Amino acid sequence: MEYLDFELPIKELEEQLDRCSLIGKESDVDVTDTCQKIERKLKETKKEIYKNLTPWQRVQLSRHPSRPYTLDYVRALFGETFLEIHGDRSFRDDKAMIGGLGKIGHQTFMVIGQQKGYNTKTRQYRNFGMASPEGYRKALRLMKSAEKFGIPVISLIDTPGAYPGLEAEERGQGEAIARNIFEMTRLKTPIICVIVGEGASGGALGIGVGDRVFMLENTWYSVISPESCSSILWRSWEYKETAAEALKLTSIDMKKLKLIDGIIKEPLGGAHSDREAAFTCVRDTILHAYKELSELTTSQLIGERMNKYLAMGVFAE
Repeated sequence: MEYLDFELPIKELEEQLDRCSLIGKESDVDVTDTCQKIERKLKETKKEIYKNLTPWQRVQLSRHPSRPYTLDYVRALFGETFLEIHGDRSFRDDKAMIGGLGKIGHQTFMVIGQQKGYNTKTRQYRNFGMASPEGYRKALRLMKSAEKFGIPVISLIDTPGAYPGLEAEERGQGEAIARNIFEMTRLKTPIICVIVGEGASGGALGIGVGDRVFMLENTWYSVISPESCSSILWRSWEYKETAAEALKLTSIDMKKLKLIDGIIKEPLGGAHSDREAAFTCVRDTILHAYKELSELTTSQLIGERMNKYLAMGVFAE
């Protein structure tokens, strides 16, 4: 188990609890009361730490190496029914963008999302979750197929941004993302988006237009990462915490600004601390949202989606 800097008090108490339990097992000393006191202290410490997280600490939690990634949610939600679909029928298959068909109960969904990778080898294979133009074109191909057969779309967002390499720009990165945004606004099937980790820049927006957009509690959604913002404004990464505060990128900020539709509560300690509970919360949220959207006609669905995005922002005539 890896711990972030602000989680070190939790690490210390968990180590104390392990040592206390070990003493009880290896000797005849009754340590039940002591262990219970440490458990109570541990629970109180967790509550105190996680209810007062700063925006930067939430950014750190969204990047926790043990946090569930898109494929973890896919396996948990769809199990053996998931059938991955590859390629954009134009250039190649982008491993940073995954997609395919799967069932939750008796309902079929088309699921798309970015996958980061679990270690050095798989992160390179998945390009750290940074999709190229062919990834967004693959996503659009799958969404169009879903529209054709009346299948709802689930988008799982977790990316530090679209791939910024020269070759990606040569193949039309900006156009591919813009095309996706345009097509998603008028797609004739329900779209449910869930930010499960990082939601950075156009890389997230390229699959982030939906009838319902949710964020897990300890995720972030912004036009730029705190580090990049800091390097632009102050020519240094040292002010990333200040940048995170100013960007208003947390789920709470996004909900206040009416840029998302809801926050999915995470288990105490973050999604990585209790993966099954996190999977259950995401599944229940998706099914509840789909039940609401399935009652709308196609024209109502598109109309409400368009009005939702037209209402965003503040302006004066």
